[in-house]
This record gives sequence, structure tokens and C-alpha cells, in this order.
Amino acid sequence: MNRKAKAALVLALVLVVGMAFRVSWNALRDVARAIGADGTAATLYPFVVDGLMALALVAALVLTDEARRFALRVLAAYTLASLVLNYVHGLLPELHAESIDWTRLADWDPANWALVLLATSLPVGSIYFGSDLVAKVLHHKPPIEPTAQESAQVITNRSTSEQGEPMVELPEPGREVDSSPTVPVEAIEARPQLVAAAESTRPRRATGRVPAAARSTRPTRTDAELLGEARSLTESWPVEKLTGEGIRKALRTSPAKARIVREALKAERERDEAAAVAG
Repeated sequence: MNRKAKAALVLALVLVVGMAFRVSWNALRDVARAIGADGTAATLYPFVVDGLMALALVAALVLTDEARRFALRVLAAYTLASLVLNYVHGLLPELHAESIDWTRLADWDPANWALVLLATSLPVGSIYFGSDLVAKVLHHKPPIEPTAQESAQVITNRSTSEQGEPMVELPEPGREVDSSPTVPVEAIEARPQLVAAAESTRPRRATGRVPAAARSTRPTRTDAELLGEARSLTESWPVEKLTGEGIRKALRTSPAKARIVREALKAERERDEAAAVAG
């Protein structure tokens, strides 16, 4: 929707609300006179009721969470009260006279007392609820939206974690990036201690004896067997496809072993390419 259409919609809303206020103003003024208000007070009475409704509506558009729900409850309560007083005005013909003096709002005493209490409490409630809503709006702090760089970093970390790769922190602007050469990766057969270290990085709590039914019947594969299977399975894979998650699913092994096998395969391919170039 373009700006002209929005402006026309807002203008139409203002006209409708203005005409509705004029109709409600006549009924609320007569009710105020019936409960003993003088001419000036009766003229201002509709602004007290319907004016707080407009204030609560604006506050509901600005506030969030619990404060917004409070503003909507105030709006609903004053809308219901204005509806009741307009309904009473339509039921009592004596309220339509040009000179209105103090009169009853209902023939039944409990109903008359309740209506008079409602009509006289609305101005006091406007002072309390109006002040509270204004204070909430003035102290409201809009949520801070993340910058483009922070959003890009969150998306990158999320996609990397879904692939099973370790999260990589993006460098900040102006920060120097370490350009030291990458340490060559040794063959997996030459570093069996790393496999044991990777498996024992996280201490496990003793949980008692494992039932025989829960024990795995699949034999434990050695590091050399894992590397051999990986060579045959990934022989046709491009280098870009050699990810820890892909190797883990193909070998059905742990993420730690899959990462070590990945590094070993990449190192072998780099040595093969270097040997082919040299030859």
C-alpha cells in the first residue's frame, strides 16, 4: 500500500471517529447533567471518557508485552462503560430534554446506584489510568534491532552448526587477521594419541552396569579401518563435499573421529596434487 492510500485510510478513520464522538458526546453530556454536573463539567465529561479511549489506543500501538495488554484492557473497560451510558441515555426519554436537572438513571435503586457509581468513577479513573499510560509510554524503550553485520554473523554460525562444523567467529572491522601458515595435517596412522584425546575430552559420569541388551554388537573399528573405508567412500567426492557431517553419516562414527578423518583425507589429497604438479 502506497503513502497516498495510507493517508486516505487514516483520514477516513479520523472522520469516522470524529462523527462517532459527536454522537457519543451528546449522550455522555446528558448523563453527566443527570448525576449533578454543571454546564461546563457536563460539556467536558465526554472528553474525559472517550478521550481516554483514544489515549489507550495510541499507547497500545506504542507499548509491547504486558504494558500493551494493560492499555488494551483500559481501552476495553472504557469502551464498555461508554456503551452502557449511551444505552441508558437511549432508554430514558427525560434525559433528552433541553434543560436537564438531577434525575434517576434507573427505577430500581440498586441499578440506579450502580449506574451513578459508574458515571462518577470514570473521571477519577481517567486521571489514574491516563497518568499510568503516559508514564509507561515515556519510559518505554523500543527493542534494539541487530545490525546487518550481527545478523550475518548469526546466520553464518547457525548454518555452520547445522552442518556439524565448528563455529567460526567473523573478524571485526579493522581487526587484523592472523595470516600464519596452516600447520600441515599428519596422517591419521601417525597420531593415534589424538584420537584418544578427542574421545576423552568430555568426562563421563559413571551410570552403573550397562545391560547386555543395550550393548552394541558392532565391532569397534580401528583408526586405520575408518580411514580405509573413508578413502573408498569418498573417492569420487569433491573437496567441497569433504565435511565432518558428511563423513560422520557415511561412516556412522562419532563427530570427533569424523573431523580427524576429514583432515587426513584433505591432507592426502593436497599431497597427491602437489606430487602431480611436481611430477
